[in-house]
Amino acid sequence: MINLNSIIFSLVMGFLMSASITLATTFIRIGPVENFFWIWLEVWSVAYPVAIICILIYRPFATKVTAVILEKLRGAK
Repeated sequence: MINLNSIIFSLVMGFLMSASITLATTFIRIGPVENFFWIWLEVWSVAYPVAIICILIYRPFATKVTAVILEKLRGAK
C-alpha cells in the first residue's frame, strides 16, 4: 500500500537521484555548452517522473532484499 510517507520519500529521492544522474550524464555527453541548463532540464523532466514511479514500485522489493542480505550477513558472524 502506498502511504504519504512513501510518496514524500519518492518525491525527494526521485528528485535527488534524477537530478544528479541526469546532470552528470548530460555533462559527460555534451560538455559545458551554452544551452547546457535547458538541455539538462529537458532530460531531467523525463527522468524525474520515471524515478518517482520506479521508487514507488521497487522500494518494497528493495527493502525485502536488503533484509534478507542483512540476515545472511548477521548469520555469517
